[in-house]
Amino acid sequence: MCGIIGAAAERDVVPILIEGLKRLEYRGYDSAGLAVIDYPSHTLERLRVIGKVEVLEKSLKQTSLCSPIGIAHTRWATHGKPSQENAHPHISRDTIAVVHNGIVENYAPLRSLLEQRGYEFTSETDTEVIAHLIHYYSQQGMKLTQAVQTSLQELRGSYAIAVISMLEPNSVVAARRGSPLVIGVGIGENFVASDVAALIPVTQRVIFLEEGDLVTLQRDNYQILDFSGTPVTRPIHVSQLQADAVERGTYRHYMKKEIFEQPRALAETLGNRIHNGKVLEASFGHHAQHLFDKVESVQIIACGTSYHAGLVARYWLESIAKIPCTVEVASEFRYRQPLPNPKALVVTISQSGETADTLAALLEAKRLGFGPSLSICNVPESSLVRASDMVLMTHAGPEIGVASTKAFTTQLLALLLLCVVLGRRHGLSAAQEAEIVHAMETLPGAIEKALGLDKQLQVLAERFADKHHTLFLGRGIHYPIAMEGALKLKEISYIHAEAYPAGELKHGPLALIDNDMPVIAVAPNDALQEKLKSNLQEVHARGGQLFVFANHRAVLPASEFLEIIELGEVNEIISPIVYAVPLQLLAYYVALIKGTDVDKPRNLAKSVTVE
Repeated sequence: MCGIIGAAAERDVVPILIEGLKRLEYRGYDSAGLAVIDYPSHTLERLRVIGKVEVLEKSLKQTSLCSPIGIAHTRWATHGKPSQENAHPHISRDTIAVVHNGIVENYAPLRSLLEQRGYEFTSETDTEVIAHLIHYYSQQGMKLTQAVQTSLQELRGSYAIAVISMLEPNSVVAARRGSPLVIGVGIGENFVASDVAALIPVTQRVIFLEEGDLVTLQRDNYQILDFSGTPVTRPIHVSQLQADAVERGTYRHYMKKEIFEQPRALAETLGNRIHNGKVLEASFGHHAQHLFDKVESVQIIACGTSYHAGLVARYWLESIAKIPCTVEVASEFRYRQPLPNPKALVVTISQSGETADTLAALLEAKRLGFGPSLSICNVPESSLVRASDMVLMTHAGPEIGVASTKAFTTQLLALLLLCVVLGRRHGLSAAQEAEIVHAMETLPGAIEKALGLDKQLQVLAERFADKHHTLFLGRGIHYPIAMEGALKLKEISYIHAEAYPAGELKHGPLALIDNDMPVIAVAPNDALQEKLKSNLQEVHARGGQLFVFANHRAVLPASEFLEIIELGEVNEIISPIVYAVPLQLLAYYVALIKGTDVDKPRNLAKSVTVE
């Protein structure tokens, strides 16, 4: 999971590369680097640092690098520890420079072959074999484009790469298979990057490369070849993304900004998708009605936070739509030999639409013969969107913080819309649909009220500063919300956190309870609240410190061992979405107190584009 940017222009591209890396840093921040063909010296120059892009930017101030051609990279380590030697770009014999996102699965035999040909390796990475392969074929008389194309045919695995060469100092060659790349089309300049966000400061005209595409960029033209080497044309899109959408504004961190953007994001996700108390099926695509008519069950496939959204949807689908639903982690689905069901709707959920495991699981489901597919995604033109029969875009806007917040709640809302349209086919009445639609319309306001707990949660977070473990409890549809709350806390504060169905307490986790183990319970006033009360009493009786997120009716009398965080009355249908928000805020403030990197937690990257 790395970020790539390349540029061919009439002006100095070094500042453009640095700005692009800053906007890609959510994809990796173990190390960063760039390579340019320096015009004053006419040499291939490289600068690499351990750490974040700001370290690279400071190092650049000690140089005079200036060039109209260059590539840059921000890394999240897969092969080789974070170090200057392992940082990208990788260079072969001062001639070829390569940046790479992905994994070369057969790098070991390729490395051995290249060593036999006399190439010396200076890193532990799989990427260095790409640089040496391209150099080798360049020495056989091939032009850069052909050398790259021939080299890629020898690779197994996934990649997005960008290459520059001293032999053709006016070109950048880039290609993708399994990892995203987008071209930015300017006037007298062209660009390539892992994400549209990196290009917005220089152009809004973008081309999304297809699987297997290769592009040769020069400042005044570009040519795209498909996997077979045939020239192809891909459409130019005008991105609606605004530069300030990926800036923090007055917020200290992207995560807090994104938490507070949720009322707007939910309103926009709902916008133009309901009318007169009904969900519009056209929101899912022109052929949605025909495809939905054939659906008898749902198979949800996702990873991480998106998987938790799928678990919530299972409760909705079985209670509202009255159809069976299976939810599976994408990385497991591919390898367990699932039994195909041609009447099962395959729902894939991904913020980026480039999650490698989820995309591979969708392709496997299609190969096996499952039914129609629906992607719930935040990024138009992503690989997942293009591979799906139907699409329901969330309108969360760019999410830069690694810990997902507004992407999660907008995914939940999109899934609730799906439950309604499927429910019509299985007995959901017009009156019941109107009631659910009304609840969804109240959601932005309910989230605003939940955000009003901000100050209380900031104080509450201080009681977690010295803790090393936390237990989250929930019942029914709120158990996945407890799972998501635990994930947020562990992701950004590094406190070990686990979630359990409250009924499982006496089957093992109760042994962990003491006054050093905070217990957080998600306890809205629903049909399972009385059952949850008895579970909480078990914790209370053993001296555990309880923090209960509930409606205004206290589930237990407050005491020095019990604190109630009141959310007020919330419609039961939308309560999972509402109750997720204060858990996000709590995790944020705990991380703030502990001094961790909130937006870029250690060892994690935002868009997981490798297995």
